Amino acid sequence: MKLIIRNARILTLSGGAMLRRGKAMNDLGVVEQGDVLVGDGKIEAVGAKIEAPEGCETVDANGRVLMPGFVDCHTHACWAGRPVDDWAMRIAGKSEKEIALAGGGPAGMMQAVRDQTKKQLAAGLRQRLDLMLREGTTTVEVKSGYGVTLDAELRILHAIVRAGQEWPGTVTPTALLGLTYEGDHEEFAKKTVRELLPPIAREFPAITVDAVCDSDAWSVEDCVRLLEKARKHHPIRVHANRLSSLGMVAEAIRMGVQSIDHLDASPKADLEQLAKSWVCGVILPSSSFHTNQRFAKAGFLVELGGAVALGTDCNPLSSPTHSMPLAIALAVRFCGLSPAEAIVAATVNAATVLGLKDRGTIEPGQRADLILLRHRDERQLAWEFGGNPVDLVVCGGAKVGGA
Repeated sequence: MKLIIRNARILTLSGGAMLRRGKAMNDLGVVEQGDVLVGDGKIEAVGAKIEAPEGCETVDANGRVLMPGFVDCHTHACWAGRPVDDWAMRIAGKSEKEIALAGGGPAGMMQAVRDQTKKQLAAGLRQRLDLMLREGTTTVEVKSGYGVTLDAELRILHAIVRAGQEWPGTVTPTALLGLTYEGDHEEFAKKTVRELLPPIAREFPAITVDAVCDSDAWSVEDCVRLLEKARKHHPIRVHANRLSSLGMVAEAIRMGVQSIDHLDASPKADLEQLAKSWVCGVILPSSSFHTNQRFAKAGFLVELGGAVALGTDCNPLSSPTHSMPLAIALAVRFCGLSPAEAIVAATVNAATVLGLKDRGTIEPGQRADLILLRHRDERQLAWEFGGNPVDLVVCGGAKVGGA
């Protein structure tokens, strides 16, 4: 059955290159009052007044905002354990060492992941995906990384794929192979490149490979070793400058990464270099909000002509949230983005980071992932925080939530 949504304020985000940069990030391609016709999972027509086919289901937007579904381009949403216990100890004043001795912390969570079956991991992820969908997220990237061993990493990646097959939206897996160390740092990194990357590449030939470069994670040298090997056959991404700038931004740009994520501790020189490149910066303000209150200077990056995307960083340790509306509100308050820039970052730019050209805009031929807000002014999406701003979710052309 076809679906038509009438009398909407439509944010088409159409026109120009898929990856929006600089001033272009403020152009939402607004149709003040119009209709969108959906059929066979795709957008068939967008216009001021569309004639509805016979038998077409009609939704009257009554002036509310209709926009592309959110694309959450950075999450670690496949996990296990009870991280709330760690958090409770932390706010009670316990040290990280005390938490680790009690069986918590990163090592405890990784063990919990290793102890779960593929079916159990997929079930936990599916619950989180359903929460995301209710708040308008129709495409989600999910990283591995908490397994560390080959067996556990493969199990996590298969669980991510399995959960995605059972979910109405789209899930894209990422192999986060450079996250932590076990034993000698240099030898562990070499072992990862030698023993983890090849079998994962064989089983997931097109998968993106990721690494975390920071003072509490992998070194620049180890990240470069992994990503240089991976980029011969895979898209690559990297986390950098969350806690400190170690020189990864320049190396990442040289290697042609899809994105550099976090950027909270980026000096001006790093942001200027990033703005001059074709690499997209992905900001994750929910993580900053939950941890150290140090936020990426995304507004400055846009002023320089750079491109920005936005994700929740949904994970149990530093960003326990599934909400893209919250990420938008935080990005505007603390990262210097305008409401329009944050919407672009959460839709078309995030889709481009994931290599998905069939979503993030409302144009004929695009996948029909749409959300109808309860707001008539899209700025309210950033102004309001807390609660769910989404009245209706259309995913792959089907109504999956709301009225």
